[in-house]
Amino acid sequence: MIAKLQCVVLDCADVVELSRFYQSLLGGVVNQPDPRWSLGDGWATLHTGGGFVLAFQRVEDHQPPRWQDPVRPQQFHVDLEVEDLDQAQEDVLNLGATLLDEGDVKGSWRIFADPAGHPFCLVRH
Repeated sequence: MIAKLQCVVLDCADVVELSRFYQSLLGGVVNQPDPRWSLGDGWATLHTGGGFVLAFQRVEDHQPPRWQDPVRPQQFHVDLEVEDLDQAQEDVLNLGATLLDEGDVKGSWRIFADPAGHPFCLVRH
C-alpha cells in the first residue's frame, strides 16, 4: 500500500450549502475539529459515521460538470447505497438534487446532481 485515502474533495461555490446537502444524505458532522485541516470560509468537511470524510473547497466562478458533456465531464462521482430507491430519490430531490438519468432497465441505480452540479448515483442495496 502506498497511501491511505484521507478524504474526497469537491469543488463548489458554497462550501456550507454542499456540506449540509451531503450531511442530509449521509449523516455525520460538518466541520468537526480535525488537526488535518484548517476550516474557514473556503473549506468545510463532513465526517461520516463510517469514518469517511468528504471535504468541500470553494472555487470562485465554479463551473459544475454537465452530465454527458465531454467539454465539462463529470470528473468523478459518488455511489450511495440505499434500501428503497424510490424513497431515496424523493428524499434527495427534496434536498435540492437534480435527476440526471433514471438508470438501468432493472431499476437498480439512478444518477443525480448535487446542488453544485456534481453527479452521484443512488444504488439499490
